[in-house]
Amino acid sequence: MCDNEVKEKFINPFTDFGFKNIFGEEANKDLLIDFLNELLRSQNQQIKDLVFKKNEKLGNSGLDRNVVFDLFCENDKGEKFTVELQKAKQTFFKDRMLYYSSFSIQEQGLKGDWNYQLKAVYVIGILDFIIDESNKEKIVVSKNKIMDIERSKIFYDKLTFITIQMPNFTKNENELETNFDKWLYVIKNLKHLERIPERLQTKIFEKLFNTASYFALSKEDKFIYEESLKYYNDLKNSLDTAFDDGKEEKEKELIPIIEEERRQKEEERRQKEEERRQKEEERRQKEEERNLRIEKELEITKLLEKIEELNKNKIL
Repeated sequence: MCDNEVKEKFINPFTDFGFKNIFGEEANKDLLIDFLNELLRSQNQQIKDLVFKKNEKLGNSGLDRNVVFDLFCENDKGEKFTVELQKAKQTFFKDRMLYYSSFSIQEQGLKGDWNYQLKAVYVIGILDFIIDESNKEKIVVSKNKIMDIERSKIFYDKLTFITIQMPNFTKNENELETNFDKWLYVIKNLKHLERIPERLQTKIFEKLFNTASYFALSKEDKFIYEESLKYYNDLKNSLDTAFDDGKEEKEKELIPIIEEERRQKEEERRQKEEERRQKEEERRQKEEERNLRIEKELEITKLLEKIEELNKNKIL
């Protein structure tokens, strides 16, 4: 894919590269903090800082399945956040969310004397599809906890599953009321926008648009993004078609293949990023060596000039 084949001004946040470039970089964590604070506002949750954690979790043994989260982070209170972006329909997505939560719970276990007290765990799924097509409520955000079903009370408050069904968000620019509306609008429409909408011309969204500019990417990042975009389009088309045709069995067969492809592409992205960092480090070291050599040459030159001056004075 060549540069001129990408017509959009801003990158697609539903691609692996796009999502992590916007939300998963240390320099941009204020974007993720603002988004999560708006999402969790009804729970009186206020995140002041986030630390990105290693997003690959290993099983307890060599036979256990490894998992790679889109984003895995921890706030200043020690609470855990897994943010997963799902591009295409998946039969067992709720099971997947529960499976992901188990890693954030297990890693809190302490050896020795421990009273089993846990920090809160949030698993957030941003979905580019509708979970239940038969539901006529058009739910955008669903927040779920473990309930006492007989009394309709929360049984356990520290485990929260949140799904955001983006196709159900249909507000246009003039209908945006809250900051969270603005976030959902940007995530859903970013790849189609030509400019920053007037209602989004605030500091946090201006930074988002600058970060998401396709033309601001390096040549290497453009290539990685274009590969990620191609993968997103192929994946979404194949899985959506499988569901539309009622071929759930085919989708089940595709899942392990797709997951492996995703893992491989993520590994390729990591390797390219590591190669880029190594090249940058080599360039920096060479620059330091060059500067050091110049300094030594200057010192030698000054020393020779001083010796020459002393010799002249001695002759006189």
